[in-house]
Amino acid sequence: MKALILAAVCVCGFAAGTEDERLPNKCEVCKFLSTELQEALEKTGRSKEVLEVGEVLDTGKRRRKIKYNTSETRLTEAVDNICERILQYNVHAERPGSLRYAKGSSQTMTTLKNLVNKGVKVDLGMPYELWDEPSAEVTNMKKQCEMMLEQYEEVVEEWYFHHQDQRLENFLCENHILKTSEQECLKEAWKGDTGDKERAEEETGADKEGTTHDGGEL
Repeated sequence: MKALILAAVCVCGFAAGTEDERLPNKCEVCKFLSTELQEALEKTGRSKEVLEVGEVLDTGKRRRKIKYNTSETRLTEAVDNICERILQYNVHAERPGSLRYAKGSSQTMTTLKNLVNKGVKVDLGMPYELWDEPSAEVTNMKKQCEMMLEQYEEVVEEWYFHHQDQRLENFLCENHILKTSEQECLKEAWKGDTGDKERAEEETGADKEGTTHDGGEL
């Protein structure tokens, strides 16, 4: 008989603790907002397109030409729906601090999906089709991102037009939004997945007949 997995966990967060403890803090929101916006701008930074602005009036004045990569249009296009990109993140509860937010499936979710593909019954208390939907935690970060962007819109513009020699994360998060005591997450960097061996052992063990697991083992 195939193993029965009673995984008493949910996609919105596998870590133990209260709901408040799992919600993203201001440092994490600023970190990923600045990461996504900087990345969006870098994709268009080398454009050689020239924009013509203004209208030709009866006075015969010519339209003004400006470079796209220094234009307000480029910033507006990058900022538009930037917080929607936060919904591409998933919660990787096996990682510490802000590293728990990353794109791609977490180790836990990858393990569970592999078990399902092998015919093992996995119960998360929700339909399989919803497993990849944004979690409550990530959705909360998107909402905080939108509020932060609205509140500090002028700071972002100041950086774009006058301080692009600095990283946006430094200018926005360190210099304007976060107190020194709130900046710990900015120092956190992902150094690679070291859990492949352990995950493989878990999947092998779970595939044995007659084995029963609870969510804590995953």
